[in-house]
Amino acid sequence: MRINRGGRSSHQLTLVEDSPLRKADPRTKLFLSLAISLVVMTSIERLLIFLGVYLLFLIWARLLAPTAQHIWRLKWLLIFLFAFDWWLISLDHAVLICIRLILLTGVFALFFSTTNTRELGLALEKLHVPYRYAFSLSLAFQSLGLLDDEWRAIREAQSSRGALPDSSSFWKLVTNVGDLISLTVPAIVLTTKRAWAITEASYARGFDSPHRVSYHTLEFSRLDFLLMTVTITLLTLLFWRW
Repeated sequence: MRINRGGRSSHQLTLVEDSPLRKADPRTKLFLSLAISLVVMTSIERLLIFLGVYLLFLIWARLLAPTAQHIWRLKWLLIFLFAFDWWLISLDHAVLICIRLILLTGVFALFFSTTNTRELGLALEKLHVPYRYAFSLSLAFQSLGLLDDEWRAIREAQSSRGALPDSSSFWKLVTNVGDLISLTVPAIVLTTKRAWAITEASYARGFDSPHRVSYHTLEFSRLDFLLMTVTITLLTLLFWRW
């Protein structure tokens, strides 16, 4: 894959630069993500087998730590679902649901820990998704980090002025719900200004030009063919009747 890996904005999702998957084509990583998403439809026995293989893959890709961090954020949801399904249905069903959710969470970590938003847009374009939609989707993921940074900045600024509502308890938050305007209005204003600036910059760079050509290109490498071959082989074995 040939693509400029120059300086990236601090607002983007954190990338694991030393991961071997960082060198893979984003289309290959999309294929891997879809393949893992299909595996969740198999039985619990095959899911457990795949989970062991998937752990080895994450260790090879140096993505075990970021994947574990994403899963840890869902710990209370996983505990609740496990207890609820075990109580109402069965232990096997509770384990199955939790493994499926863990795998789907791992898909997100696998892709976005090794792919930036620009590469996502290029992959969608190569898959013949209209440029308008590919650009909008990649921009939406990029904006998540920007919005989070702006929200934090607003909270810090309002807190230093004593305008931040007291959220130490639920009832205090309810009684001070009017003070939330001090957070909401600046966030809306800043988001609108940023969206308008992005729109102007996009059209200035020929967003709607019929002759627009991407500066960067994507190419499959031997690593991509190897990853896809191994994935197809593993899927065939998992879905084969045995």
